[in-house]
Amino acid sequence: MGPVPVASGLPLREYLLVGLTTAVVTFLLTGLARILALRVGAVAMPRERDVHRAPIPRLGGVAMYGGILGGVLLSHQLPVLRRSFEFSGDVMGVLLAGGIIMLIGALDDRFELDSLTKFAGQVTAAGVLVLYGVQWFIFPWVPWNGGSGSALILGQDQAVLVTVALAVVLINAMNFVDGLDGLAAGIGFIAAVAIGAFTLQLLHRSGGSVSVYPPTLIAALVAGACLGFLPHNFQPARIFMGDSGAMLIGLMLAAASTSASGRVDSRTYGATDALALFSPLLVVAAVLFVPLLDLLLAVVRRTRAGRSPFAPDKLHLHHRLLEIGHSHRRAVLVIYLWAALLAFGAVALTLFDVYVVVWSVTLGLLIAVLGSVVPRLRAR
Repeated sequence: MGPVPVASGLPLREYLLVGLTTAVVTFLLTGLARILALRVGAVAMPRERDVHRAPIPRLGGVAMYGGILGGVLLSHQLPVLRRSFEFSGDVMGVLLAGGIIMLIGALDDRFELDSLTKFAGQVTAAGVLVLYGVQWFIFPWVPWNGGSGSALILGQDQAVLVTVALAVVLINAMNFVDGLDGLAAGIGFIAAVAIGAFTLQLLHRSGGSVSVYPPTLIAALVAGACLGFLPHNFQPARIFMGDSGAMLIGLMLAAASTSASGRVDSRTYGATDALALFSPLLVVAAVLFVPLLDLLLAVVRRTRAGRSPFAPDKLHLHHRLLEIGHSHRRAVLVIYLWAALLAFGAVALTLFDVYVVVWSVTLGLLIAVLGSVVPRLRAR
């Protein structure tokens, strides 16, 4: 294959069109998915740890995947975005891996699969990403690898392990955070928009390199699917996305992050811009900080109690917000605020003066902290 071509301009309108199309198709298919869930018995019955008190149908991930298929079909017909398929297998790999993880999740929504079976399905889907070339093999500017402007290049085996591990962690992080109406869909939308904003500025810095098209397209697809599903899922929810949707979002966000950040050459930024060299890792960590933190706390909490890391409980971050007095909707909006501050703050670090960004994000975090504890202060 010859050198990667460079586009004459940024296809922003095409990405917006794909995202909106995905949202509309997802919105329309969600009603059908709800009927299907009721007919096959894929219904979430209220449990002690659940917030909802009435049976709610699941399988929302089926509609989301259908919307993503619609967005991919449209992007393949657009003359500019078609190049995403010509010079990379990332999008097709994500489509196939997403289909696998969606089917595993749909089976779990209906039959309640055991943790080991779901884990095997997650590793299989992540393996498909690797087979299609979606791998994290560059870590920019590591101090022990020659200083500023250098990068740690992973070997093939290391790249496979890192990629699969990242995908499995993000899949389970999104699955764990899916505990309140609209929470996973909203965080997925925020994360996808943040990753899309980062890849767009990366596309600008690279001079319009077509190699950056796939991660931006994947981010647009995820954002559209979450946006189209959210009206059906925001409190009071008429349908849950279930594992079929939460795991799909986690997989695609991992793929978008890997497709973009895992291939950034540190020489693109220049030796003096150390912060920009770290920006891919910062963005990936920040956009999913809330679900990853929730996942980490859950694993530590359960293992210390001698239980399985996958054993359910009612001590997630969203449950704690409800306990201190937040309403269902306000708890979700508070977590949205935290996720947005961290995600877009990390993206802003690559665009604006670092001191301005740090002070702005710090002020926003202080406001978020006060907003989070207001109910408890009022009670006292």
